[in-house]
Amino acid sequence: MNSIPIIIIGIIITILGIIFGLQGQGMVGPEQSFMYQSSEWINNGNYLAMLGVLIVLIGYIVEKKKLI
Repeated sequence: MNSIPIIIIGIIITILGIIFGLQGQGMVGPEQSFMYQSSEWINNGNYLAMLGVLIVLIGYIVEKKKLI
């Protein structure tokens, strides 16, 4: 199995987590959004970004193990 799609999915999840965290801080997005300036979405964004990084690392490790 090629692990490149796993890495790409992890990168997308990480980017979404960063965007959600920034919107929770009130730095991006429309002011009428339920996510805007919400501490709950700051936390959700951080967790999502960490999950994305974990998925990228798993994909990277799987790719490296195939080369050995």
